[in-house]
Amino acid sequence: MKKQLEELRSLLIIVDMVNGFVKEGALADPNIQKIIPRQLELLKQYLNKDSAVVFIKDTHEKNSSEFKNFPPHCIKGTEEAELVDYLLPYEKQGISIEKNSTSFMEAPAFREFIEKTNHLKEISIVGCCTDICIANGAIALSNYLDQQNRNVDIIVHQDATATYDEEHRQAYIDAAYLLMEQKGIQLVKNFRK
Repeated sequence: MKKQLEELRSLLIIVDMVNGFVKEGALADPNIQKIIPRQLELLKQYLNKDSAVVFIKDTHEKNSSEFKNFPPHCIKGTEEAELVDYLLPYEKQGISIEKNSTSFMEAPAFREFIEKTNHLKEISIVGCCTDICIANGAIALSNYLDQQNRNVDIIVHQDATATYDEEHRQAYIDAAYLLMEQKGIQLVKNFRK
């Protein structure tokens, strides 16, 4: 990464905007594409001198234990585990981290990264799935920062998050937002940096 980690003041985390949730596979939902314009807007705002962008990519081995709860998806080495086309031009300007769980905080590379960014003041989170990977990651990140006594604002951009089969999962989405809000995570639409 070109930017020094100690210089970072803000961070945009783009969670699981991979083909396996948008384009093809058991959990893909083309309706997730509706959040792409807002994500691109935020991405361009965060690509400046004191910010960074982290791309979290759901990536599993064929025998992943997560498949006890979800159908096989985003298998390592397949197109499902790759970023969607609109993000590919930006991948080299950010940091790509693979995860094998529903929480990006459990990815060793992300934890190592966040430990080195001691001057962060703000973390924005976008992507999918709202009620699973966004909620699990945001709450775990908030807990980690509390444990370290780090005062960092966490913002989830509701207009840049979505989940598969949204029309049938609204109760889960509402519950996820309620839990994040209870944890002090800011839920915003059209937040301007």
